[in-house]
Amino acid sequence: MEISGLIITFNEEKNIGKCIDALLKVCDEVVIVDSFSKDRTVEIAKEKGAKVVEQAYLGDGPQRAYGLPFCKNDWVLNLDADEFIDKDAEDFILSKKYLEGNYDAFSFRVKNFLRDKLIDFSGWYPDQKVRFFNKQSAHFSDAVIHQKVITKNEKKVSVHILHYGWDSYDQIIAKKNQYSGWHAQQLYEKGKRINAFKPVLNGTVAFIRCYFFKKGVFNGTDGLAMAVIQAFFSYVKYVKLLKIQKENK
Repeated sequence: MEISGLIITFNEEKNIGKCIDALLKVCDEVVIVDSFSKDRTVEIAKEKGAKVVEQAYLGDGPQRAYGLPFCKNDWVLNLDADEFIDKDAEDFILSKKYLEGNYDAFSFRVKNFLRDKLIDFSGWYPDQKVRFFNKQSAHFSDAVIHQKVITKNEKKVSVHILHYGWDSYDQIIAKKNQYSGWHAQQLYEKGKRINAFKPVLNGTVAFIRCYFFKKGVFNGTDGLAMAVIQAFFSYVKYVKLLKIQKENK
C-alpha cells in the first residue's frame, strides 16, 4: 500500500487514535501536522506509530500543504481527525480502482453526524470533498478556510467518509461562528465588496434552499434547526464582511 495518510490536528486526543487506526487499514504511513496541542494528541499519535511534525496553524489549506513534503508516497489520503473512511471507501482504495484511468484526485461523499444521527438533509448530504489525490499533480489551495484540492482530472465516486464532528447544536453554532469570521476576512482579501442588503438576502435564500428544497421541512425540528444554522452562517459571514469593509474604508 503506497499511500500516505495526512491529518492536521489541534487538541484531538478524543479522536486521533481511532482516525490513525482507520487510516492504517489502507495506508503504510500516517503523517500528523500538529498545531502545538495542549492535550495528549501528539503522545497518542506517536504511540500509534504516526510521524508527527509541529507547526503553528497557518490556515486550512497552508497547514495541510505544509505536511505534503513529509509524505513519502505520491498518493495521499487526507482526513480531519474526526473523520473516518467508510467500508465502501476502504474497499475502493484496497481494490486499487483509483489506478484505473488517468485521474489524479477522487471526490468522496461525506456523511455528517450530530452525535450518532446522520444529517442527510438541509444540504448536508452529499457533501462531496476531495480527500484522496496524487500530490504530483494535485495540491491544496491556499484558502485559510474551506480549502479545496486543485486537480487536473478529478473523479467523483459514490463512496463515503464518516464525519463525527459535533455532539451538540452548540458546537455546530460555535464552529460556524468561528468560520464566518475567517470566511469574511478571506472574501475581503479577495476583493469581495457588498452592500447592506447582502446579509439579509443571502441568509433568507440559504434558509429557503435548505428548509424547502433540501428536505429540511421533512425532518422535524432537526431539519428546521439545520436550515436556521445554515442561514445564520450565511447572514453572519456577510455582516462580518460589512464590518471589515467599514473598518478599512
